[in-house]
Amino acid sequence: MERDELECFLLLAEELHFGRTAERMRLSRARVSQLVQRLERRVGAPLFVRTSRRVALTSLGRQLRADLEPHHRAIEDALARAVATARGIDSVLHVGFDNPLTGEIVMRTTEALRVSHPGLAVEVCEVPLGDPYGQLRKGEFDVQLTEFPVREEDLRGGSVLLAEGRVLALPASHPLAARASVTLEDLADVPLLTIAGEVPDYWLDHHVPSTTPSGRPIGRGPGVTNMQEALTLVAGGKGALLAPAHTATYFARPRIAYVPLTDAAPTGYGLVWRRDQETGAVAAFARTAREISVS
Repeated sequence: MERDELECFLLLAEELHFGRTAERMRLSRARVSQLVQRLERRVGAPLFVRTSRRVALTSLGRQLRADLEPHHRAIEDALARAVATARGIDSVLHVGFDNPLTGEIVMRTTEALRVSHPGLAVEVCEVPLGDPYGQLRKGEFDVQLTEFPVREEDLRGGSVLLAEGRVLALPASHPLAARASVTLEDLADVPLLTIAGEVPDYWLDHHVPSTTPSGRPIGRGPGVTNMQEALTLVAGGKGALLAPAHTATYFARPRIAYVPLTDAAPTGYGLVWRRDQETGAVAAFARTAREISVS
């Protein structure tokens, strides 16, 4: 089996999407299809079931993935350690995280790296809410675990490592706070706190939409620069906040109600790094984070 066939097979088995696999491999979708077909001819049977709507592993494909992954991981780890030694990578990797949930994944990844890459020190720091990519661009972070979507030309993102639902943080006295759930249409009934800082338009629209799905306007509350400030304003009746579901657990407050949003797309998280800084240390962290997130 050729290395490009192996990597293509394992990536497609993870993504189950030809477009995302092609993007991660920096190949065309046609080339990805060719590699898969070549491997299937080598094996002598289909490894994937393809339809116009989905891609799935066959039972043989699942067996091959289970057999190959541990060996591929061991080879990658061995190569990463060799590259680390050659490049003097026994140094410090600076990693950013968005919130407590991503912080936990970063710390678990760091602990695992102490075993597999003992010469690589990892320092972690929270990403500012009002400047989601600034420190990464300045080189203060080498990689960060952040909320998707990320559509920055100079940054590269990996696959989604974990996802969760979204909630609306409201003053406990607001009429919507008594509801078991709300929808995106209900956002027209309460102003949303906005994010002040160097944030892209698409990023701001994701966190603070200006209209409901039907086109009703959503009011804007004060601008905030961090989560503690935002929750203080919510508790004071100055507006509401769209937030990931874990916020209700990590930031429980007596004057704030967290109501689930039933029709909001899940919040996905993944790693992002500068396209010109795809080092062996970043690759080792990304690979370990993927393993941690599925364990």
